[in-house]
Amino acid sequence: MTNRFKSNADILGKKHTILIVDDDPDIVRLIKAYLDVKVYKVLEASDGESAMRMVATKNPDLMVLDVNMPGLSGLEVCRNLRADKKTQNLPIIILSARKDDIDRILGLEFGADDYVTKPFNVQELVLRINSVLKRVYGEKSASDAIVYGDLSVDFARHEVKVKNKPIQLTLTEFKLLACLLENPGQVQSRDYLLEHIWEHGEGVYSRTVDTHIQRLRNKLNKAGQYIETVRGIGYRLQE
Repeated sequence: MTNRFKSNADILGKKHTILIVDDDPDIVRLIKAYLDVKVYKVLEASDGESAMRMVATKNPDLMVLDVNMPGLSGLEVCRNLRADKKTQNLPIIILSARKDDIDRILGLEFGADDYVTKPFNVQELVLRINSVLKRVYGEKSASDAIVYGDLSVDFARHEVKVKNKPIQLTLTEFKLLACLLENPGQVQSRDYLLEHIWEHGEGVYSRTVDTHIQRLRNKLNKAGQYIETVRGIGYRLQE
């Protein structure tokens, strides 16, 4: 996916397209009622299969995805989208019942950018949607780039390259890399990364960090070796 929008005010004259996937029509109506129609175009899907088809044909900018659905579950949808190069960077916010802690953990491990537990405050969900969209599509000012060995990161354009070859990262992976780049050589503990990247650590565990670091290393290819594991503590970028 490309950065097509400058801000939530639609500077480019287009609306952000939000796909809401939930088999409960009342929840879909509730979320739609709180989304500003001047800023958002809202699509709906009631199951995983139709959600996959809609992503392929409508190219939404963000997905709000319920975990527990009949047929293809939200977790399977998330995993399938992350496995496809065409959709691997689609921002995904998962909805999960509070009692289903493992679903939230797996959702984040499969690459979801954020999660909200049911029952949820719809205004909080809209704030989460706004926050993710601004980070992914938001207007950027001057270029702010870092070159680190074979790795180059342009924070303004949200671009990562290894040996000048573009690398596609999810929002969470990009935030992880940026966090490590801020202080090369300094250890970032798993607890710090959980708080800094996911912002609210309830229901998120250390293995979630480990899974995302491994995925980040794989995408960076040989440059992934710059990320060192500090046993029992966390990770750091080589000085």
